[in-house]
Amino acid sequence: MHPRPPALLDRLTLTQRFLLGSLAALLVGMAAVGLWVSSEIEQGVVQRTAATTALYVDSLIARPLQDLADGGTLSAEAADRLDWLLEDTPLGREVAAFQVWDRQGEIVYGTDPDAVGGRFPVEGELAEALAGGVAAHIGEPEGAAAGRGPLLEIYSPVRRGGSDEVVAAAEFYYAADDLEEAVAAALGRSWLVVGAAALGIYTVLAVFVRGASGTIDRQQRALAEQVDRLSDLLRQNEALHERVRTAAARTAALNERFLRRISAELHDGPAQDISLALLQLDHVQARCAAPAEGGADGETAREIERIQASLRQALQEVRAVSGGLLLPHLGELSVGETVERAVRGHRRRTRGDLRLDLRGVPPAAPLATKIALYRVVQESLANGWRHGGGAGQAVTLSGEQPGRLRLVVSDTGPGFDPSTLGASEAHLGLVGMRERVESLGGEFRIESAPGRGATVVATLPLEPDGEPNHADV
Repeated sequence: MHPRPPALLDRLTLTQRFLLGSLAALLVGMAAVGLWVSSEIEQGVVQRTAATTALYVDSLIARPLQDLADGGTLSAEAADRLDWLLEDTPLGREVAAFQVWDRQGEIVYGTDPDAVGGRFPVEGELAEALAGGVAAHIGEPEGAAAGRGPLLEIYSPVRRGGSDEVVAAAEFYYAADDLEEAVAAALGRSWLVVGAAALGIYTVLAVFVRGASGTIDRQQRALAEQVDRLSDLLRQNEALHERVRTAAARTAALNERFLRRISAELHDGPAQDISLALLQLDHVQARCAAPAEGGADGETAREIERIQASLRQALQEVRAVSGGLLLPHLGELSVGETVERAVRGHRRRTRGDLRLDLRGVPPAAPLATKIALYRVVQESLANGWRHGGGAGQAVTLSGEQPGRLRLVVSDTGPGFDPSTLGASEAHLGLVGMRERVESLGGEFRIESAPGRGATVVATLPLEPDGEPNHADV
């Protein structure tokens, strides 16, 4: 399937979308305002024209209609007078249709004889006129004036002479040609003003938005450049971090190989020399004790025994150091087996009892992580045995935290103040553990106080860091 081309709106910039949306909003607003203004102008012009016309007509027809003031009927003389006004005067040429309503809604006079005598409900504009108001609208006439096009229909009250009492209502249709021209001209001017105002507002808005958009674009470009530079720095930092982790892992492996070599050198060098010296002393002691040669005095025998004891002690320590430096093959061991190997070695050397707890430990981890685990467990247990007599020693390894291993080695010995630790030779083991863990991106801390035992907490990463998996480590 071919991808659908982006819609027109999607191809527009934010500025173009805003200008297009604001133009649509302005057009809708201009149309609404224009229609409202047009309606108000039309109503105003119609009402003003109707009031003026009604006043003019009322001044001429009110006198003949005074017969209706006391509820009487329209006299023949009054009807003749109205006929003359509507037929032989300029008023008649302007009025297309005319009729008079009494207060009961009956047509008592009209230019359409067929309508005279008809009675209709008093409502709408007729009721408004009988109440003293003037009502008007432009519309299509009915009856005698039908077919003459739109006319101005006016309802005007007829009052008793010298008072405000309404005695009847006059309805007439008036020519609306001039009125329509005036309304059209007023509407045209109003629409012109509204359109000009909308155009001005849109022009000012467009100029402002374009200026602001230019500023925003410049800031966005500057920000994008900053983000690109920061991204490059982050990538470089990540690469450097990865190189450091790889170097630390390789260093750990090389360090173990170096320790293995030292262990072999100690075993094959000083240990063999001390063993040979012990054998020679055994021969010397045997000859000194032989009766044929007169034997040796007691002091010489005792000196030889002391030398033998010292050499045996030295040989034992050299072998212990050599064995401690020698790291077992960890490449094929799981994480749990690595820690178990360190705990088992401590139990064999000290014949002490300690608790081991494995919680959610993953089977595999980088080789550098396993080496660090082994060395931290080994050194922590040795310190606890050396300084606390191995009281209450426990090892806990958990893998509940994603991507991390948490190792806790604790005891219930006399404890100490961690703030007094330094980089002296007496604390090289603790310093080495910290540097080993932190070089792999982990965390290391010691929790202790006098009389409260000691706890070593180490957190190590599980993510592969690209270190070589040395088969000989």
